[in-house]
Amino acid sequence: MQRNPKGSQRRFRHVAVGGTFDLIHSGHDALLEKALEIGDRVAIWLTTDELVSQMYKNHKVEDYGTRLGAIKSFLAERGASDRAEIIPLEDAFGPTIEGDDFDAVVVSRETELGAVRINEIRRSKNMDELAIVVIEMILDEDGLPISSTRIRKSIIDRYGRLRRTDSDSG
Repeated sequence: MQRNPKGSQRRFRHVAVGGTFDLIHSGHDALLEKALEIGDRVAIWLTTDELVSQMYKNHKVEDYGTRLGAIKSFLAERGASDRAEIIPLEDAFGPTIEGDDFDAVVVSRETELGAVRINEIRRSKNMDELAIVVIEMILDEDGLPISSTRIRKSIIDRYGRLRRTDSDSG
């Protein structure tokens, strides 16, 4: 299995990254920024509403258009719109198991097993493995991973800062 060693500045021709990207937060920022840092071109596979409905999430998720707009804004703010494309993701692996368009996949520690599975499938098809670039989970002030679920529950903000309530002050 190929890995991109910590601190390595290796660049790749075409990098894949995927996810739901619900309520864009610092963890999403880190994932997308790593893909942009190491990839000449970046394919961002954005989970469709149909796939989200099959994920059995225990909370509402923003609709595809809202999530798409947030990623487009992220890219525009970083001057990276011309190096990235956003593509609907309709299954767990997208095209990473079909063709040789990609050199690497960027994942979080939480989703690393999905990338390992991608390479298992690629090997079974006699395809080259993708380099797997893993970023560590971004933690909030409590030391827990920042998540859209905790943001939606008003426990933290998108940066992982704990939301204070009136009962916290007294």
